[in-house]
Amino acid sequence: MKTIFTYVTLLFVSVSSFAEISSTEKNALVKINKATKGSQWINKWDLKTPVSTWYGVEIQNDKVVSIKLVNNNLNGELPKEIGDLTSLQVLNLFRNNITGVLPETIGNLKSLTILNIAFNQVSGALPESLGNASHLKSIEMHMNRLTGQLPVAIGNITNLETLSLFNNEIEGQIPMSYYQLKSLKVLLLNSNKLTGKLEKEVSSLSSLETLSLFENKMDGQVPFDLEKLGNLKEMNISYNMFNGLVSKNLSKLDTLNMTMVNEQGVATTLKVSIDKNSAFAADE
Repeated sequence: MKTIFTYVTLLFVSVSSFAEISSTEKNALVKINKATKGSQWINKWDLKTPVSTWYGVEIQNDKVVSIKLVNNNLNGELPKEIGDLTSLQVLNLFRNNITGVLPETIGNLKSLTILNIAFNQVSGALPESLGNASHLKSIEMHMNRLTGQLPVAIGNITNLETLSLFNNEIEGQIPMSYYQLKSLKVLLLNSNKLTGKLEKEVSSLSSLETLSLFENKMDGQVPFDLEKLGNLKEMNISYNMFNGLVSKNLSKLDTLNMTMVNEQGVATTLKVSIDKNSAFAADE
């Protein structure tokens, strides 16, 4: 009897130690593999082996929490089933050949903290549902083919620290909701097709350290309120259509000293105000 009990116990321990993720999550991984031509990956998955052995996949408590397939020759669109990986915290697909639009189901990833699909060929507009991934700290989608406007809902991601969308073809204005991102440290929107003004509410981005709006089509007065950003270390807002005067402090902070493009397409440097040298003076 003791021998049988010992055998059953050992069998239970053995099965538990090799416990697999749910069939729903496994199906999502298989869909990703097939949709991005897994047979051509540099580091391939053997779908007959336990998921825990698959390259770049991390599992905790029988849940997929991380997928890191950097520079792994993924080719194709991400399937909607990616939204079934509801415990995913990290999705890093940097430098591949991912195409198509980012699926709306990306918003189902409520535990996601890091999203990096930079240096791919993702097209279309970022889905508004991305704002539902409320735990995101970093969104890096630069060097893609994104179009459309910036999703207003991203302004609801209160923990967001990095938003990097440079070198795309994004249009429209910066949503007012973005000026409420108190945790934002890095905002890189350069080399797009953004228009409209940089609002004075930019001063609300109290954690901002790096601001790049270089090479867009933004216009209006450069707000003196930028000087209220005490943590700002790097800024480049040149090669837009901003006008008016700027303070000495702002002109020094900008990498290209406020070089703008006028309506004739000619590069011109904004004049520096000698009377108002700060945002605080501008408030008077």
